[in-house]
Amino acid sequence: MLKSLTLFFDRIVQRYLPDPYLFAIILTFIVFVAGIITTGSTPIEMVQFWGTGFWDLLSFTMQMTLVLVTGYVLASSPVFKSILISLAKIARTPGQAIILVTFISSIASWINWGFGLVIGALFAKQIARVIPKVDYRLLIASAYSGFLLWHGGLAGSVPLTVATPEHFMENMIGVIPTSQTIFAGFNLFIVVALLIILPLLNRLMSNYTEDHVYIDPTLLENSKEAQAATIEMNTPADRLENSKLISFIIGTMGIIFLLYYFIADGGSLNLNIVNFIFLFLGILFHVTPRRFLNSVQDAVKNAGGIIIQFPFYAGIMGMMVASGMAEKLSLFFVSISNEMTFPFLTFISAGIVNFFIPSGGGQFAIQGPIMLKASLELGVDTAKTAMAVAWGDSWTNMIQPFWALPALAIAGLRARDIMGFCTMVLIVSGIIISIGFLVF
Repeated sequence: MLKSLTLFFDRIVQRYLPDPYLFAIILTFIVFVAGIITTGSTPIEMVQFWGTGFWDLLSFTMQMTLVLVTGYVLASSPVFKSILISLAKIARTPGQAIILVTFISSIASWINWGFGLVIGALFAKQIARVIPKVDYRLLIASAYSGFLLWHGGLAGSVPLTVATPEHFMENMIGVIPTSQTIFAGFNLFIVVALLIILPLLNRLMSNYTEDHVYIDPTLLENSKEAQAATIEMNTPADRLENSKLISFIIGTMGIIFLLYYFIADGGSLNLNIVNFIFLFLGILFHVTPRRFLNSVQDAVKNAGGIIIQFPFYAGIMGMMVASGMAEKLSLFFVSISNEMTFPFLTFISAGIVNFFIPSGGGQFAIQGPIMLKASLELGVDTAKTAMAVAWGDSWTNMIQPFWALPALAIAGLRARDIMGFCTMVLIVSGIIISIGFLVF
């Protein structure tokens, strides 16, 4: 059955899944029409909701662009390449490569989602250089599958939000410590089960693909490397651009700030700090400004999908929120729930909402108050309800190209190349997560 399903989903996705940009456009049309039908909003109102929300994710778009660019720059540095090469040598066969990439990306995503999203794809590319006979499509899909664990991990926006004093729902549910969310028994069961089953699932799928896609390792090299080695320093400007001292000074300033941030201020990882780490390590590891800038130029070429598509998702989110569609959908699942099924149905509803509002924090701000108020009325654990929203948000990322864009850009693949495999991950992980909420 696993073989049949893997082949079926791969064929369907390869044939019918459009480019992520068109996927965003199609979702826009669906939400536009659904808003008119289900909420009574007029077409003009839906257009207004869409246009008003269109630029609401600009700062986040820039953050994600920098995740891609700074991560790529860091990975292309000689020092980091040697680290990735050493790790990649742990795997000796294509099957071991699939398992290793899945496990590393899962752990990295559990620590921090921005870190895991980039590191998984970069590590997969390095594995492909070392083991060229690994199925490249499945390898990148395996790297992306690890992203599934992010919202149950240390940087999950929902558990960290409800654990923060004076959060926006404190008057309703109080402050919920991470011992009841991230480190609760049901959440640890889900995380550990996924850490064990995802690598095995991806390894099994490598036996069932019809056409293994291999990649020439030379195609994964950075085009600017040869240029960097042959630069002549004929002018003062050339000497500045190739000054090791300049990179060392500015890079050291960045490292000093990070030490102060983590040690003196007791800071934690967030998306801005991950980008800061990647950026300044990249500056130091490339040694000279010219080598650093050459790598940046290569990296920026891959960022187009993020820059142009994220505003469309902000527009979709604007329609979902302003028209009341997100609230109506959540209330429907509340109406068919009881004390036993409520966490499970909250998880399912969050997975559906995530298709149209693929932002964990944004989705929780909309759906969280509805579901948590209902959990209090039903006598259901609010911590479990909050994590059900978190896992639902994370779950359908497997078939929502929004979050795959950085990994795809790094890998040089299309969404249709990996989404067939990710559909299988969605099904299996959905069963595991559901057990966590129904049994515990």
